[in-house]
Amino acid sequence: MQLRVLPDRLAIVRLPPTAPWPQPPSGNSFFAAVRTTDEISLVCIQDAAPEHVDARIEPDWRALEVAGPLDFGMVGVMAALTGPLSEVGVSVFVTSTFDTDYLLVRAESLDTTVASLRAAGHDIEAG
Repeated sequence: MQLRVLPDRLAIVRLPPTAPWPQPPSGNSFFAAVRTTDEISLVCIQDAAPEHVDARIEPDWRALEVAGPLDFGMVGVMAALTGPLSEVGVSVFVTSTFDTDYLLVRAESLDTTVASLRAAGHDIEAG
């Protein structure tokens, strides 16, 4: 599989479900938001994390983008990526768009992640 390491440090943020809907920063930076009855989860550039009194912020994440677009019938994409990372103890956070998947790892685990995925046969473009 082909992946590309995105250049920015990201934050994963938990907001209460009643918080105002977060607005993406200007420009073409990574931004993903999901609302459930229990929370709003947000992934954004670390410097753009909202300053909300009830926010829980997990900083210092990096993202790897799976080359897409991916067909909805594809199976095993995340298993092929998370399996090798599980073997070396790398925790992941996954988010998806209509076209592709994103695998987020802690910034301190990026080198281990890239080495493990390359050893498993994946092509990684550094960012």
